[in-house]
Amino acid sequence: MNVNDIKQITVIGAGQMGHQIGMLCALGGFETIIQDLNENALQDAEAKLQTIMSKWVSKGKLAEDAKASAFNKLRFSTSLEESVRNSGLIIEAVTEKLDVKKEVFSKLEQYADPHAIFATNSSTIVNSLIAGKTERPEKVVNMHFFFPPLVMDCVEVVMSEQTSEETAQIAMEVCKKINRTAVLLKKEISGFVANRILGALQKEAVALFEQGIADYKDIDVICRKALNHPIGPFELMDLSGLDVAYYVMDQRYRETGDPADKPFACVAEKVEKGELGRKTGKGWYEYHSSKIKS
Repeated sequence: MNVNDIKQITVIGAGQMGHQIGMLCALGGFETIIQDLNENALQDAEAKLQTIMSKWVSKGKLAEDAKASAFNKLRFSTSLEESVRNSGLIIEAVTEKLDVKKEVFSKLEQYADPHAIFATNSSTIVNSLIAGKTERPEKVVNMHFFFPPLVMDCVEVVMSEQTSEETAQIAMEVCKKINRTAVLLKKEISGFVANRILGALQKEAVALFEQGIADYKDIDVICRKALNHPIGPFELMDLSGLDVAYYVMDQRYRETGDPADKPFACVAEKVEKGELGRKTGKGWYEYHSSKIKS
């Protein structure tokens, strides 16, 4: 099997990651299905993609006929069984919870073609923790896209000890076809590379805030102005979602048992209040008409 055998890709989950990964696949020339059980989520995903692609056309980043071609290759479905039946690659992009991902992979094993590759877009969970729900661990791999996928040019492709070289290379070639820079990691570790480095930065930033050393707004300013980061750590949590940050930390803690890996108290408090960042209008900052208020 090689990348030319991948005619159709299915993305499971129409959330902030899934719908954009699906668009990348369609832009890359693949017949693509975005599947989600929630019809409203699918409608919202399609509307968002129409808006984004129209902006690309108006800015000259994409030709009108290329946009039309991509949407002709893109379908939306609530049926898991029908969506995965003919796909050579299935990318899971559901919530960052191990039990949820295991359930999805168990269902994929029931419905997918025996030759299909299963990829998880998890930002921290290694694929060997999920592959046991399938009969094809050699065809399971991590394809970690970064938020937002239509902007961020990187994918961490991560192998477990059971992932075959063929599977990893096909994942790498798919990334090439969808115009994304892929980096192959041949050894698993929770959080991979980018999120371990980012996690260390966020951990120190929140510790400084909780200790009263500096306000979160000032920490963001220092990171942007002194370290030349495009966005501060608290702003980044708001962008990706504080619930995502919480689930990543909680999963790490479940794996290690190290109290130092427990989710930050201030983050847990915000998640409990439903203050998840940009997507809810309030996180560390408040968002109204694209303006940030402290």
